[in-house]
Amino acid sequence: MAVMTEDLRYPIGQYEPKPFSIEQKVEWLADIKFLPQLLESAVLNLDEAQLQTPYREGGWTLHQVVHHVADSHINAYCRFKVALTEDNPTIKTYDEKLWAELHDVQKLPINISITLLHAIHARWYEALKYVTDDEWNNRTLFHPEHKKTLRLWYMLGLYAWHGQHHVAHINSLRERMKW
Repeated sequence: MAVMTEDLRYPIGQYEPKPFSIEQKVEWLADIKFLPQLLESAVLNLDEAQLQTPYREGGWTLHQVVHHVADSHINAYCRFKVALTEDNPTIKTYDEKLWAELHDVQKLPINISITLLHAIHARWYEALKYVTDDEWNNRTLFHPEHKKTLRLWYMLGLYAWHGQHHVAHINSLRERMKW
């Protein structure tokens, strides 16, 4: 379980890669599998005014955070599938800040993205649970924005962290606001 920090941007700290281990793999795969339920629980019973509250000054609203997680994890799912079927593919990047301002994010209720997350995470988890230990360490993708080749193992940890990171944004705001 992640430890909370005082930094509102990174309530569980920044992502720290970990060496491959079976125990860590099981933990991160569980994070992928159960993220939709955790996110849904984090926003349970929040009203529209609460959902329109930024998790920190200058940050996204909770509404935007939920839609962002869906946008991000759709991209992640595609990145993993491409990396599992091609040799060191160059992934497509996107401007998450601009995506968070698009009309679908602004107009649609968060339950649309939560439903989407349940579906995408079921597919993603099913694909990931069959990745071999060798593939975790040797399958890679190239991230053009960072100009780095990244192992699937690194990406698994990053997205396991990413989901926990945004759930912590919501839960820490709820705590501070006594919601």
